[in-house]
Amino acid sequence: MAANDILRSNKTSILETLCADYRLILNKADQKKLITRREYTNLKSINKLDEEGHVVELVDKIMNKGEEACLAFLNLLQTDEDIQNTYPELKNILNNEHCLLPYPVQACSVDNTDNQPQRRKEDGQYELNSQPTGLCLIINNVHFRDGGVRHGTDKDAESLAKVFSWLRFRVLMCEDQTKDQMERALVCFASQCNFSQLQEFNVKEWTCSGFTNLQEAPRHGDAFICCVLSHGNKGVVLGIDGQPLPIKQITTTFMATPQSPLTAKPKVFLIQACQGRQIHPGVLLKGLQADDSHSTSIPQEADFLVHSATVEDYNAIRSKTEGSWFIQSVCNQLKVGCLRNEELEIILRRVNNEVAGKEGGAMPSAVKQMPEIRHTLRKGLVLTPNRN
Repeated sequence: MAANDILRSNKTSILETLCADYRLILNKADQKKLITRREYTNLKSINKLDEEGHVVELVDKIMNKGEEACLAFLNLLQTDEDIQNTYPELKNILNNEHCLLPYPVQACSVDNTDNQPQRRKEDGQYELNSQPTGLCLIINNVHFRDGGVRHGTDKDAESLAKVFSWLRFRVLMCEDQTKDQMERALVCFASQCNFSQLQEFNVKEWTCSGFTNLQEAPRHGDAFICCVLSHGNKGVVLGIDGQPLPIKQITTTFMATPQSPLTAKPKVFLIQACQGRQIHPGVLLKGLQADDSHSTSIPQEADFLVHSATVEDYNAIRSKTEGSWFIQSVCNQLKVGCLRNEELEIILRRVNNEVAGKEGGAMPSAVKQMPEIRHTLRKGLVLTPNRN
């Protein structure tokens, strides 16, 4: 549902809720540049007998600005801590299947000429100054030669594409790759090969209308993301031919070398694949309740982060319609954490906690899942959303 439609269909409830403190929402809209300073002054000084009049004027003005302004306003209502604390009823109004935004947007106005955020250059953080930030490669294995189909994986691929394009990455996808194709594709991307070499892998590129044919050769930026969505087993992911590719081999393909365009740059790998055949059970513990350098060189295996959907030996859960527990949690937590300028490791730890709290199967604690993070990052990694 379009953001304008969401506001229109829930306008009465939103207005009633925001009337509890119309000054706060007016000030927040001004701070986030949803309205111009002149509009803010006029709204503040209008002669209305009640609070609802001020709120109605504000919401109508935002709705008249178009879809982008409506998206930014809904994002403000859903993510701002002060607003959530002041208007707790908003969560019930907006948090239903018809009102979920496809992804958060950064607040902006028609008068905002600063379209790109200034990257933080503090010591101890990777500098991400390139435009785009880098490449996000998705390997999405859907149809296997034994007739198996990974239903729901397209939902994961689309969610990843939306969130990483929002984080200013150029998102590319290779679909239905054999083990050898995955291996060769990864070598191509690690060495930044030319356009013709990539054609064998039928690389698609994410645009606002979905995945389309690749038009020009990709170039690395200041970070690299690789998402592998497939079947797997202990320490490996499978090609559509059922042959295993070790996860260790995937990461070592991108090891630091004097020639690599990614040396000393952060490389993040998200692995959605089973790591065994066992079902991960849960254990109830007493007292616990369920709650909603100066060196001129670096090691070859520095600057990696690998986040796997599950620890070794266990299954990874995937819904045929909603996508996997792991990837959907990654995307949702990135939407929230990146708006707060949180480091990626903190965000992904929150993913671990969220997925660990999920339940599958008919009986409580019968089916659980525990993701695993391993990294050799030397600095903090903060991904910044697009202001557009």
